[in-house]
Amino acid sequence: MLHTPYTRWTEDQLPVITAVWVRLDAIYVRVPGAPSHEVATGLDLTGEVPGRLHGWLASVKGDWLGVVDFEIPYEDGRSDKLALVDQLVPASALRPNRDGP
Repeated sequence: MLHTPYTRWTEDQLPVITAVWVRLDAIYVRVPGAPSHEVATGLDLTGEVPGRLHGWLASVKGDWLGVVDFEIPYEDGRSDKLALVDQLVPASALRPNRDGP
């Protein structure tokens, strides 16, 4: 797990995890005008998925990036998902998940 200067810690020295929603289509943007074709077994990079925020980093221009673990589903609906750990996600693509961790 990536530790940042803005990682908060519990009394037991575990990172504080905050439940968030990750807007996939805000971080995986298609090139405008690029041709598209359906891949039934491809990753579904649309909508929102639950994530676990555990730190923050700032860019040189002052933009905030959350350090987030989340999973991306496949289009074909299979139960396993692509698990991503310690991904830098722009704050604009995150929102609180009030349903839990």
